[in-house]
Amino acid sequence: MRFYIVDAFAESVFGGNPAGIVMIDAGSDFPSEDIMLKTAAELRYSETAFIKTLLDGTLHMRYFTPTAEVEFCGHATVGAFAALIRLGSVKKYTSHPIVTLSGKLTIEIDGDFIMMKMPTAKEIKQSFTADEVCEIYNALGIKYKPVATTLPSGSTIELLPQLLSVGFPDIFVPVKSRHELASICPDFKVASALSEKYGAGGIHAFTLESPGDEIMACARNFAPLFGIDEEAATGTASGGLIYYLYKHGITFNQPNCYFLQGEAMGRPSKVYTSLNVIPENTPTQNLNLEIKVGGKGAVLAEGQIHLPD
Repeated sequence: MRFYIVDAFAESVFGGNPAGIVMIDAGSDFPSEDIMLKTAAELRYSETAFIKTLLDGTLHMRYFTPTAEVEFCGHATVGAFAALIRLGSVKKYTSHPIVTLSGKLTIEIDGDFIMMKMPTAKEIKQSFTADEVCEIYNALGIKYKPVATTLPSGSTIELLPQLLSVGFPDIFVPVKSRHELASICPDFKVASALSEKYGAGGIHAFTLESPGDEIMACARNFAPLFGIDEEAATGTASGGLIYYLYKHGITFNQPNCYFLQGEAMGRPSKVYTSLNVIPENTPTQNLNLEIKVGGKGAVLAEGQIHLPD
């Protein structure tokens, strides 16, 4: 099997979020789950994508952290297509269906940008009790402080944690400032137990205080339940964040925006997101929303994996 190391959501190597990419040989099936899990653990990246080409040309993709298989991974998908572009297997300005545990999705190659049409947004837990809110912030090593924001309409609302999923469930946690975001120092054992308690993959902390007009929010993502203390760029959580902001009326006049993640890790990553409302005669909750997440990817290394006979 051929493998690649790709920095996703990065303009060049040594930025963004690195992922392992493994290409299954033509005519071969996926190796056993045990082998894929061991391979992901050996590569030591937060996620490794395994790619098999089906008879009709559709790409079947599976994603493994060092400890478990997950339904979908945004940065590994961006990394996978950056590798496929380098191989010449896909061309710019084309679209490609992929099969994942989250369902059949579409990837659009828009020049150097790899854009993912995300799975349907799901609101798993819209509110937490006051005690639960304090518990969430305490797991991050900070105290709960009310986070208020002014909407384009001029009204002010308070932002509170919510559990959402756009391909992967995260608890979205607002904080007041970039300074407070940088000061987060999670108790990973507690954060892992908290994620397990609520059926969340991780905790996505964010602030609307940004370094410039181009950036809508800055974020940090923690998924210790899956062996990932922190990620430099998280595609699924970025999709969930733009949905969170849309539901609160914050992105009403700005449906396309960048999120900045990875600063605390020394790997600043720009994740591009867009949310469009698709007109329907009988819209169903969230089904008339099209969320896309994307960015660029840079291939750092490639090689051959030799499995035991």
